[in-house]
Amino acid sequence: MGLFHHTDRIQTSYNIIVKTGDHKGWSKHAIYAKLTNDEGYQSEKIKLGCTWKKDFHAGSTDIFPVKDLKNFGHINELELWRSGSVSDSWYCEWIKVEDNDNSMTFVFPINRWMSSGFNMMFQQYDCQLPQFAKFAEQRRLELANKRKTYAFAQQVPGLPCQVIDRPESEKFSNDYLWDIGSHTAVDIIYGIVIDLTTRHWKTLDDMSNIYGKKFPVPKVLQGMNIWRSDFEFGNQRLTGCNPRLIRLCTEIPENLAVTSGMLDLAGLTIEQAIEKKRLFIVDLKITQHRSEDDHLDRICSPIALFFVNDESNLLPVAIQLFQTKGDDNPVFLPTDDNNTWMLAKMWFNNADASYHQSSAHLGMTHLLVESFAAATHCCLSPSHPLFRLLAPHFLYLMAINDLALKALINPNGWVDTTMAVKRLGMFEIIRRRFKSWQLCIDGTFPKELESRGLSDPTVLPKYYYRDDGLLLWNAIYKYVSKVVDGHYDHPENISGDFELQKWHRVLSSPVDDWGCAIQGIPGDGSFKTKEDITLTVTSVIFTSSVEHAAVNFGQYDNYGFPPHYPGYLKGEPPKNKNAKTENDIFNALPDKHHALSMIEITKVLSMKATQGLGDFEVQYQFDPIGTEAVKQFIEELKEVGETINKRNKDREEEYTYLYPPNVPNAISI
Repeated sequence: MGLFHHTDRIQTSYNIIVKTGDHKGWSKHAIYAKLTNDEGYQSEKIKLGCTWKKDFHAGSTDIFPVKDLKNFGHINELELWRSGSVSDSWYCEWIKVEDNDNSMTFVFPINRWMSSGFNMMFQQYDCQLPQFAKFAEQRRLELANKRKTYAFAQQVPGLPCQVIDRPESEKFSNDYLWDIGSHTAVDIIYGIVIDLTTRHWKTLDDMSNIYGKKFPVPKVLQGMNIWRSDFEFGNQRLTGCNPRLIRLCTEIPENLAVTSGMLDLAGLTIEQAIEKKRLFIVDLKITQHRSEDDHLDRICSPIALFFVNDESNLLPVAIQLFQTKGDDNPVFLPTDDNNTWMLAKMWFNNADASYHQSSAHLGMTHLLVESFAAATHCCLSPSHPLFRLLAPHFLYLMAINDLALKALINPNGWVDTTMAVKRLGMFEIIRRRFKSWQLCIDGTFPKELESRGLSDPTVLPKYYYRDDGLLLWNAIYKYVSKVVDGHYDHPENISGDFELQKWHRVLSSPVDDWGCAIQGIPGDGSFKTKEDITLTVTSVIFTSSVEHAAVNFGQYDNYGFPPHYPGYLKGEPPKNKNAKTENDIFNALPDKHHALSMIEITKVLSMKATQGLGDFEVQYQFDPIGTEAVKQFIEELKEVGETINKRNKDREEEYTYLYPPNVPNAISI
């Protein structure tokens, strides 16, 4: 090993440390590198790897001493390539060069698959806007190739776009996939055992006998008949797994057959309750059955009113199960027969659960974020600061979506056999919601709360999802702002960033114009300000992490006891107020096989399998701006966690879904 120049320098020792990504496969052939210092001198090629052992295993960190390299000074460029067949798979996460004698470390984030026969150049930190890129042609060619790898389209008409073929780099690591599969297999086996040994449930109370062994006791069963209570039904709108539907009621809809004096509003008239901002509404008109093609004939499209009582509890005061007034569509009230009122709540929750799994969960987190991820890969180089900011929040996303669509939402699969809405009904609900979704409102948490009349923390005082969610929104916004401000310190940096502007066009363009058809991207055709960029990136990260955590990790606590939040009900919803029996309630519930299937799957889906927000599985940011932003983000999240812990001590019931360590960085389950 020698140098081309500076033969008069003293000898020193270097280590080259290589981190292989947690992906399937390893390089079977040698890896080579050349180093360039700040004076422009380049080393001879350095072979990395040993002939007598296999290096570069998935997830491994390998150290290679370079003993005869001269005192090379500050290293600011790395050339990297490998020999062997094009079919070999090797994903390099990063390379660090340690100057042992001078206690210096030079970092080169790679975060790429390295192809045989293709030499790639990297600057230190590998983080720059495209107009300042030194290796511009390499960057252009790499993006052209990624546009092929991450080509996307609407896999289902009207739904958010997805990649056409899942790239190699978007597959689960072996360990992660095994972990998910093992839990699912154990739960299914346990469910079969229960099915065979108990044969059938005889009463509602008998259903609770399955808990405490393999299945944890859901929160709703940890109090005496809490699942039946109006308090719990109201609380589901605030801290359940579908907390974004409730809104301030400013007027009674014309199609809701509520009359004056019908409601128990603690002595207030409807007008007074509205004026005092104590009346709220959930209107599920989005689930309305409109034609034979929408596949929504098995679920209701209810409207419900809720009232905040003098103890600040949200209670239901009226439920109408369908959108059109009629004698066969009465308004059910808490003063009705107990079992009749219970059935009305269960049919309401069946529609709510249908919307939750369709839109709130699958459509507007999983699929929507995949659309953003595909556009990001196609438009932003891995060297782009915004790519490095966003990439940790796309981890395993495409893999879990692929698994879900093939294993759960496939024809005659889990959704078709377990949920009343079925897969085609789910697609219809997502289609309707995606058509109206706008990033500048629905994706911008403070604006979304404002659109529902709930931005004032004194309105709906036990809305913990809002209160904790705002803390996290603000922390993410500050984090993103730090990076955006650091790289776009001049307006011309925004206008001159052609990758950024292409990202805007692809996100907002129609599908038939190679776009994602996402509405409400700030900037009216292009990004013009730092605020435009910050809001867009904050929305993507918030949706990937916080929003998904809110709608995902409460699934078992809600669906885990089927009468509490039924995904499927038998028979027909009540069409009159005639008194019902306990047996009528029991007969409406799914049979044991379907109930166990719901319990099993929602238990697995409620597991947290990756690290908490800010504790990134894969490091992408090594440049001074990014590392300082991450450092401040972690400190901010620590303060948020302390605040939430203090709040939970004063709350009647803890709300832990948005405690930062419980919020994964990405949609990975």
